[in-house]
Amino acid sequence: MVGLSAYLVIGSPTPAYAMHIAEGYLPIEWAVLWWIVALPFFLLGLRSLHRITQAHPELKLLLALSGAFTFVLSALKIPSVNGSSSHPTGTGLGTILFGPLVMSVIGGLVLLFQAVLLAHGGLTTLGANAFSMAIVGPMVAYVVYNAIARTGHQKVAVFLASMLEDLCTYLVTAVQLALAFPAAQGGFMAAFIKFVGVFAVTQIPLAISEGLLTLLVWNWLQDYGQQELKILGIFRQGTNLNVKTSE
Repeated sequence: MVGLSAYLVIGSPTPAYAMHIAEGYLPIEWAVLWWIVALPFFLLGLRSLHRITQAHPELKLLLALSGAFTFVLSALKIPSVNGSSSHPTGTGLGTILFGPLVMSVIGGLVLLFQAVLLAHGGLTTLGANAFSMAIVGPMVAYVVYNAIARTGHQKVAVFLASMLEDLCTYLVTAVQLALAFPAAQGGFMAAFIKFVGVFAVTQIPLAISEGLLTLLVWNWLQDYGQQELKILGIFRQGTNLNVKTSE
């Protein structure tokens, strides 16, 4: 992951216009609105993250792994709709381990570093990108994982949670773009259909790939991270840390 991150920073030939939602692309009123919407989740996430690290400092390495996984996957950008890009999000793994509030912080920091280091995203659009990738996506993953894991099909839950959070992230991005740039003919709905249609070409196979990759990392954690998973209460079980610690 360190080597791949270094390559993305130094050697990636992708031009700077390929971004989540590009710097300065959203009208100022929409950029401010999404910042206002995203900020409370980030603050709640800081509180949850503080509680987890205070109670179990030995989980900090696993938190770092979740952040690195999100950074690397979401930096693999493919230019898509003008002013945006398609890419995996990588937030499913951290959500399964620590819950959606923690991922609002990790995902937000990942987006910040990408905007500064890779010109991938932007500071004005950070609120919009954080809302889609670090807030809505993890919430979807959390609900899907817990609903399916309770049936005893944990690996299926991991795959579907990661795949669906990726797809829902781009549905929200399509909504954000359609709200900011409604079509002259058909307004919001016509613009939304256009954006979703363009995203779907690359995002559906990417979402499936992300689900499989997350499952591979999950299997690795089952073998080599048993102690941490037992602390989280999810080693070969269908429960989740935030059921206990986000109170």
